[in-house]
Amino acid sequence: MGISVVLLAYKEEENLRILLPEIKKNVEKCEKNYEILVVDTETPLDNTAGVCEEFGARYVNQREPGFGGAFRTAIEEARQQKFLILDSDGSHPPRYIPEIYRKFNHDKCDVVIGSRYCKGGESNDAKSSQMMSHLLNFAFRIALGIKARDLSTDYRMYHTSDLKKVKLTCKNYDVLQEVLLAIKLNKPKHKINIGEVPISFNKRIYGESKRQLFKFIMSYAGTIFRLFGKRIAGGFRQ
Repeated sequence: MGISVVLLAYKEEENLRILLPEIKKNVEKCEKNYEILVVDTETPLDNTAGVCEEFGARYVNQREPGFGGAFRTAIEEARQQKFLILDSDGSHPPRYIPEIYRKFNHDKCDVVIGSRYCKGGESNDAKSSQMMSHLLNFAFRIALGIKARDLSTDYRMYHTSDLKKVKLTCKNYDVLQEVLLAIKLNKPKHKINIGEVPISFNKRIYGESKRQLFKFIMSYAGTIFRLFGKRIAGGFRQ
């Protein structure tokens, strides 16, 4: 029962030099086979491929545009039974990997989230970003009928087989909510067991954020209504 550790990279060469050794150290504490899969941009923009070769990570280029396209490429490429994804900019500390893995197994979860907003979690992001994040999470909890506190982070562990069964269409970060609803609708009686492990969310180590706030908000506004419609069509269960 191995683990595919996934990083979606966009000019993250400097950060990967720091992260990859830390990821290896912490995932080895899980005492399972693992691979580290780095999905880079379709056309390389830096030496991410060379860093992956140096630290023993498997390097692939995304085959569809946007964050959602990179995520779908990672799902297609993952070879292990569990799928653990975290940010490639250093905002998700790898030290939480063993606890996420333990909770995933112990509580027989469908998904475990490294959460900023459950008890014990914290965010070191800008106050304006935190406020927007809380509002989005509130809206998505209602739209999806999922009670987890942090639905907008991608620090998560899934069953790889669950991911390979769903069809995802979102192009941006809203794929993170789409995938939860898709897994939920594939479950008997639409019940999904989501666990949360408190984490400290940090600012990126190097570089600038790739998220464009206006585009980010507009994509989410439309997605909330679209996913709510899918939930209604699927039976409107909690």
